[in-house]
Amino acid sequence: MELSAEDALRLNVMLANKLQAVRIDESSMTVHALSEQGEASVRLNPNGRDDQYLKKIRELLSSQVLGSPGGYPVFLRRWTRMGQARDDSLEQLLLLGEPEAVVAVVHAAGLSDEIARRAWWAMPVADNARRMLERECVVQGSMGPVLAEFLIEYLPFETEHRAMIESVRLVLQPGLIDAAMRDKLWRQAKRRNSFYIGFMDALPDALPEAGAPRPDAAEVCEHLSSLIATNNPLAVQLARCVGAQGQQFLATAETVMSKPTNQDVVVEFLNSVQRYFSSVCPHGDPAADIATIVEDAQALLDVPAVCPTTRAVQEILTALPACRADVAAMLTLSWVGEPLVNPVFARTDAIGSVMRKKIEPITSVLQQQFDQLRGRRG
Repeated sequence: MELSAEDALRLNVMLANKLQAVRIDESSMTVHALSEQGEASVRLNPNGRDDQYLKKIRELLSSQVLGSPGGYPVFLRRWTRMGQARDDSLEQLLLLGEPEAVVAVVHAAGLSDEIARRAWWAMPVADNARRMLERECVVQGSMGPVLAEFLIEYLPFETEHRAMIESVRLVLQPGLIDAAMRDKLWRQAKRRNSFYIGFMDALPDALPEAGAPRPDAAEVCEHLSSLIATNNPLAVQLARCVGAQGQQFLATAETVMSKPTNQDVVVEFLNSVQRYFSSVCPHGDPAADIATIVEDAQALLDVPAVCPTTRAVQEILTALPACRADVAAMLTLSWVGEPLVNPVFARTDAIGSVMRKKIEPITSVLQQQFDQLRGRRG
């Protein structure tokens, strides 16, 4: 099959210009092109089956752009989604009219704000917006607010909780949305508590809702002031937890844990908690169950100061012996994460209340740690 004479002529005229991106609308059989002068389009007149005709169109585009009719190697999908597309070919990839080529561009390490603008024109979908907002150059550029606005508008239509969490986390990066929109998202989280995890990741120390410090916060910080000054990680983290923002973080974590919707939410929640406490102890056993984690945390309190972690533990217990249970709680929470629930989720695909029942042996222990850090000791 060959292209109709009319289509071949019009497409070659289009391609003679300096184009920035090409998009093919398969439903209307139209080729759209973006250039410095604006947008242009060619309505196709296929003389055979649409799919075969579109293949010929892409062969023409590939021949003009890459010098070969082979087109973009879509079988390299996983490779390009890992950001392995060559930075010097990104502009060319956007001229192929191939969605997977656009995906390769948005995953590429060499993405720039200008390339992001062209890629967004070529394929404006939520996942591409999320990938591009992972790049600092895009967040700081003109496309950052544009992509953030799209993700917020798309949130009501998002069906995957992991995607919701990621969208909220990304749009909360500095400079993308104003305080009013941030507060609106926070209010919406009351109906979709998975949103809270995005806030926990993006604004752990600046959540919109005002919290109250733990009653003994001033006393704790006074006793630990010298250790905080020398950046003892346990002292810094405990002061963080007993303060107003730390108490709000813990309250938010409790809200999420009380009613996670599905397994993705549970995994993202555990990872978020682990990140919050990651400075306390960087090493843990990914194969340990919840009982072992609690036992290890307790045992670490009595280990001599033989490494940076044990030295930090002994320093804080010497300065404030009464915080022993708080230290154990922080150590326990620093070791939680996805591996903790993998043995459970490997045996079930349950969601909702059934899932929550199955992970209760884990969440009940986590609740004990939250109770301790929030001053509810009995």
